Amino acid sequence: MSTPGTRGRPSGLVIGSLVAISFGTVFVMVNSGGLPAPWPLVVRIAGLLVAVLLLVGVFRVARQAPPAAQGPEAAGFMDRRYWIVVALEAVALFGGLAVINNVFDRPEVSVAWVAVVVGVHFFGLAAVWRMPRYHWLGAVMTALGLAGFLTYALGGDAAAVALVSGVGCGAALFATVALALRDTTRRTA
Repeated sequence: MSTPGTRGRPSGLVIGSLVAISFGTVFVMVNSGGLPAPWPLVVRIAGLLVAVLLLVGVFRVARQAPPAAQGPEAAGFMDRRYWIVVALEAVALFGGLAVINNVFDRPEVSVAWVAVVVGVHFFGLAAVWRMPRYHWLGAVMTALGLAGFLTYALGGDAAAVALVSGVGCGAALFATVALALRDTTRRTA
């Protein structure tokens, strides 16, 4: 990532944004299906529209803002620490889902667990890639996951948990991309 005050787009902005838009879209599409009609269609169309607008923004920024000079910390996906974070995330994700689904028989909260694990993994990525914004994204996604567990504990059904933890995380990913694009556009203007 470029240092504050430098011109150019941060290293990893394009690929990171594409990953976030993809996963945000999946969160929205998969987790809006349990809502009463017509809301699944409305939420999915809105999610797709936001994803398309963000993609246009990413490609516009990629075309207009040259990449900033990269320092030695810009190893990205080749950094061993990144793969450690991803490995820990996979173990926590699949191990926790096995317990939730097979031991506790509570598949209704699976998406809440996914949100917590993905949220926590952003704290690791924030440290590895020196991206403070990921601390905020991690905090929001973790909170949305915990809110999903609380929703279920207070009597909410699977659709309510999916809305809070799933669609909410999709919106958080979309918002993070939008903020990164806004900041890059301001910095390079």
